[in-house]
Amino acid sequence: MTPLIRAAVAATAMACAWTGASAQVAVSANDNKATLDNGTNKVVASPPPDTVTIIDLGVKPPKVVAELNVPTSVVGPPMSVAVSPDESLALVTRASKLDPADATKVVADDTLTVIDLKASPPAVIATLRAGAGASGVSFNKQGTLVLVANRNEGTVSVFTVSGKTLTPAGTVKLGDDKSGPSHAMFTPDGKSALVTRDGDNTISLLTVDGSKVTSANRDFAAGLRPYGLDISADGRIAVVANIGRNLGDADTASVIDLQAKPIRVVETVTVGPTPEGIQLSPDGKTLAVVIHNGSGKAKESPFYNANGQLLLYRFDGFKPVKFAQAPIGRWSQGIAFSRDGTTILVQNMLEKDIQVFRLDGTTLTDTGQNIKLNGGGAAIRTAKD
Repeated sequence: MTPLIRAAVAATAMACAWTGASAQVAVSANDNKATLDNGTNKVVASPPPDTVTIIDLGVKPPKVVAELNVPTSVVGPPMSVAVSPDESLALVTRASKLDPADATKVVADDTLTVIDLKASPPAVIATLRAGAGASGVSFNKQGTLVLVANRNEGTVSVFTVSGKTLTPAGTVKLGDDKSGPSHAMFTPDGKSALVTRDGDNTISLLTVDGSKVTSANRDFAAGLRPYGLDISADGRIAVVANIGRNLGDADTASVIDLQAKPIRVVETVTVGPTPEGIQLSPDGKTLAVVIHNGSGKAKESPFYNANGQLLLYRFDGFKPVKFAQAPIGRWSQGIAFSRDGTTILVQNMLEKDIQVFRLDGTTLTDTGQNIKLNGGGAAIRTAKD
């Protein structure tokens, strides 16, 4: 049997192994084009293809079940991947690509890739176009609509979903090309959506009526450069990571009361330098935040730290109260919870791995069972969203 055939057989066997009732799909999008050289963003020379790693998060320890080449980008919040509610599809955006005229630079891109997770092994089934700088992407809870935030054109793209087919269904204009729509996410009832805009420090509310998505004409502010976003499964709150200007200062995370009329920011807490990933546990009781903590700075910088931090909070009313934290890697990105909330995955971009943590009550433990990635982990999501 040739190595190529053995690899194909192994991939098929892994894909078949995660179809049991305990399986939970987590999808990690991994960028091979970007790295940091002592705090400076660099484009990798002749990079290998970007990849997607499909993980069964329903077992302990979590295990990789498939991997395939899919274009993606670390540019934008670590929400550039989405998993459909029935775990049949994954979507991956690419906000930037190598400049065809100069391979030492990147330019904005608009690619949206559709992956069939039920195929054996999982496979790319469509490549679509969203808008320039396509970044955060989400399904609605009903699995019938998709939103993509386009950071380089001030818009959100809308797609309808029928079976495994996505069809463009319009664009919502929110601001100018510098307004920076970063992530878009539906409320659980499917009637509204929120969009973070890091370019003009704004959060926008959208109205959803069937497949028609429009601005609700309700813009408000949470903090400096709202970026990552998550919404609780019960639709009570949203949380936003405000990444600031990456100047070494402590930045913030905000809580939005989605039951208020009109909805509004009700709490903001200081979390530390550059909150990149932000995620609520499936029961909405635990808030996880990944901060760079200066780990992406030059070593001679007074703001440099050797590690980022994973921070965990519980809620006193609307106020997040920190109860645990742990060191993580450098330039760390996304977060994913297991359904029972006891396993937490954190992507480390520079180490090209995923740290696996165990949460037992209020005790947070690094299991040491890191998952290696073929690329820098740029975004990770589950069907919880």
